Amino acid sequence: MLMPFEVIETIKMIQQENLDIRTITMGISLRDCSDSNGRESRKKIYNKITQLAKDLVKVGNDLEKEYGVPIVNKRIAVTPISIIAESSDEEDYVEYARTLDRAADAVGINFIGGFSALVHKGYTIGDRKLIASIPEALSSTKKVCSSVNLATTKAGINMDAVKEMGGIIKKSAELTADNGGMACAKLVVFANVPEDNPFMAGAFHGVGEPECVINVGVSGPGTVRAALEKVKGADFETVSETIKKTAFKITRMGQLVAREASKRLNVPFGIVDLSLAPTPVTGDSVAYILEEMGLEKCGTHGTTAALALLNDAVKKGGTMASSYVGGLSGAFIPVSEDAGMIAAVREGALSIEKLEAMTCVCSVGLDMVVVPGDTSKETISAIIADEAAIGIINNKTTAVRIIPAPGKRVGDIVEFGGLLGSGPVMKVNKFGSKDFIKRGGRIPAPMHSLRN
Repeated sequence: MLMPFEVIETIKMIQQENLDIRTITMGISLRDCSDSNGRESRKKIYNKITQLAKDLVKVGNDLEKEYGVPIVNKRIAVTPISIIAESSDEEDYVEYARTLDRAADAVGINFIGGFSALVHKGYTIGDRKLIASIPEALSSTKKVCSSVNLATTKAGINMDAVKEMGGIIKKSAELTADNGGMACAKLVVFANVPEDNPFMAGAFHGVGEPECVINVGVSGPGTVRAALEKVKGADFETVSETIKKTAFKITRMGQLVAREASKRLNVPFGIVDLSLAPTPVTGDSVAYILEEMGLEKCGTHGTTAALALLNDAVKKGGTMASSYVGGLSGAFIPVSEDAGMIAAVREGALSIEKLEAMTCVCSVGLDMVVVPGDTSKETISAIIADEAAIGIINNKTTAVRIIPAPGKRVGDIVEFGGLLGSGPVMKVNKFGSKDFIKRGGRIPAPMHSLRN
């Protein structure tokens, strides 16, 4: 039961510190929608999504009004389409993406994730068709998001997939050149992908998930920063305890909304993802939290240590508040979506190399990083390989969402709008990785993969 002082405190966090529910995401299994006839399969997909999610937006809006908590996005995640479409007689899966887009429009959600493939140990026929379809699928739809998992700690890294994804990302950017390469903002390449992540663009409904489920993603970088302002100059134990207590409060609010949404939609509650997801709004920034700890600018020496403390404290506080914490949970560091990160890049404090070091201890990886349009596909593949290596060695989720913005050079700004913000074009290493990438094959799993 919430006490009066907790209600007052929560209202303050919402009104003054940008606290929100970033997303209510409904996961939907499409495993019963497979059909040898592609048209019939897509009809089943459309009908199932529009039936199960018909009240999702209404319930989200009702909860927002009743509890006074902003719910920024209502989303859907579905079973990886490579699995569902594989039974069909079709050579590419673009029409499946368009069906998802139509269903998303019909129920009024913001994004739908699951145009995805899991190829960490190799390809099926369906995987190959889906990956080849990604550029056209993302450039011809507005709300569809795509992901490819190409590495796990147990399997190692599928370097054939790494090589291919460099080209897929380049082509996706080229097909949306008039919009800054926007298709790439809806495409994530993963290592150790979680099956219950409610955040886009990487959300999909895993094969171990129930028929339908409600997952909630909570945010609140501004709330954490405000809490740290009250302990200026304190030691790191105090900093950690302050973040833990704040994460506890944020997670409790998220679980309350998740359970109520679950009840009203008559769908099981899955998890609360307590990731600190920033926005371009000033004050709603993970970078500013790190600077509040004493860094002159995010990206300077000490940034990785500060981020490690933040990520750990957020997880500890969240797991105290809920037994069902999942997804990614920690701190996101998307460059274009974080006002402090954008400022750090512009001022020369933050480089891709430093971001890579930070991904060892953050929630995910290199996220919403904009690079020059003439960056080679091999360089993009090599960046993916580096992140995948960090993931499998550290047994954590890592990912790459990178935009080679057509026609843009270092220092230019690419405007995406909304939560995606604006991305400063970052410098990449001028030396190539072509001979490394063309080897292909599979980088074996690390020794600790044999734990059992």
